[in-house]
Amino acid sequence: MRASLSNAMVALMKTHYGKGPTAAKSYVNDEYVLIVLEGGLTRNEETLLAAGEELLVRDYRLRFQRAMEKEFTHAVERLTGRTVVAYHSQVVFAPPRSFEIFVLDEPV
Repeated sequence: MRASLSNAMVALMKTHYGKGPTAAKSYVNDEYVLIVLEGGLTRNEETLLAAGEELLVRDYRLRFQRAMEKEFTHAVERLTGRTVVAYHSQVVFAPPRSFEIFVLDEPV
């Protein structure tokens, strides 16, 4: 299941960003799912970061994740057989990682 969660997030990112993460690892603990995605910044994001626009790139990424919430949560629900009751995304840039956090209605 962890590999399937990782693969699903990588595929969704690749489809919607045009570039997917270079690596992913999923963790499942009780009713929590954490997916850590490495790399995957687009060229324009890398350019903005080099120009000191970290806040702009972070804001864009987090807004985009909110727009993609239904697709991300549906993938996790399909693979875990549980309902996602909360979802949060976060991104850091040194090194480039994004974190997709899902809270399920009950443990897997």
